[in-house]
Amino acid sequence: MDFEPTDRCKALLQRVRDFMQEHVYPNEREAEEALDREVDEQTPFPAILVELRAKAKAEGLWNLFLPSEQYGPGLTNAEYGVLCEEMGRATLVAPYVFNCQPPDSGNAEILVEHANAVQRERWLEPLLEGELRGCYSMTEPETAGSDPTGLACAAVLDGDDWVIDGRKWWTTNALGAAFAIVMAVTDPEAPKHKRATMIIVPTDTPGFNLVRPLSNMGHTAGPGHWEVAYEECRVPAAAATLGERQSGFRISQDRLGPGRIHHCMRLIGVAERALELMCQRANTRELFGGVLADKQFVQDFIARSRIEIDQARLVTAHAAWKLDQVGNRLAREELSITKVAVPEMALNVVDRAIQVWGGAGVSDDTPLASMYRYNRMLRIGDGADEVHKQVIARIELRKFAELPADRYVRDASAPVAAGER
Repeated sequence: MDFEPTDRCKALLQRVRDFMQEHVYPNEREAEEALDREVDEQTPFPAILVELRAKAKAEGLWNLFLPSEQYGPGLTNAEYGVLCEEMGRATLVAPYVFNCQPPDSGNAEILVEHANAVQRERWLEPLLEGELRGCYSMTEPETAGSDPTGLACAAVLDGDDWVIDGRKWWTTNALGAAFAIVMAVTDPEAPKHKRATMIIVPTDTPGFNLVRPLSNMGHTAGPGHWEVAYEECRVPAAAATLGERQSGFRISQDRLGPGRIHHCMRLIGVAERALELMCQRANTRELFGGVLADKQFVQDFIARSRIEIDQARLVTAHAAWKLDQVGNRLAREELSITKVAVPEMALNVVDRAIQVWGGAGVSDDTPLASMYRYNRMLRIGDGADEVHKQVIARIELRKFAELPADRYVRDASAPVAAGER
């Protein structure tokens, strides 16, 4: 594994970095506020983001996440990770600017792989052109989100149509989305991994109802996280079925693998910016006759943060490399390790930065409060920490399942040599 970025990756990174310095950071606060203020059911992007997105697209800094050369630059996951980290430094705004925002990036990936020609023309191409947004509707209020085999929202064939009934929530960016990709139970008697099917639902379909925005640690504005009611929501089966019937679970795993690592890549950028803010404050804030940087506990915060960020970056780079080498399923353990380690690390670093900034840290005068608020959910979303730990533990246990129980056990009756006493 070579940790040195490729030449094309280095060139793109410099262009992304320059673009963010010139266009994103100076407009970051205004763009965040515009997302909350301007997005509604007819407005997917606020005016300032429309302007910034047009500039990024004109410079070719667009759809960088797609490994397919037909639709994007064809970067590997390892290459994209370097760029994604940079975007994570302005995690609420920069992904939108480069058309790399979740959940649209994940939706685009499964549309590339599983959509038919008509679906690509209607949904994928406008999504990649930046003309619309989508949302992903899987998690439910009454079933465990970390176990998608237990979903209850159902779709029943009535003639040539699917009729969908059920509740979903944490449907991210539903406000302003043109379509939802819904995971619904179509074959309740099938084996648990074949009960569900992915269905594309235009959000102007009768029966697709936005119920309420869910409060994410007090924040409800903007595209948000929504509870959605599907009430006799009827869509043509031929046009709406994404991939094969009963393949919903498999497609969801295809989507969530890269999505998990993209989140972690961005979180390293979040942590880097938090460390930068921590050091900035430590070098300039005076109390008790000296600057904070001279205090041992602040030095400990800074040193621990640097160590943890570098560890997390190595874990993420290895998972991205493994994903490129063997694919999503065979890199499952590496992806789960990354998904546990990196969000925990990033939140710890942000929390230390908040502590160093004091009262200003928990206000919105710095990006730190929103960085914590926005990213805390990532220890739950796309699989809770505890579920990924189960995955890791089971894989490790299987590795050693064939070892004899007494492999490393000494015979208690055997004499002990003098030197071993």
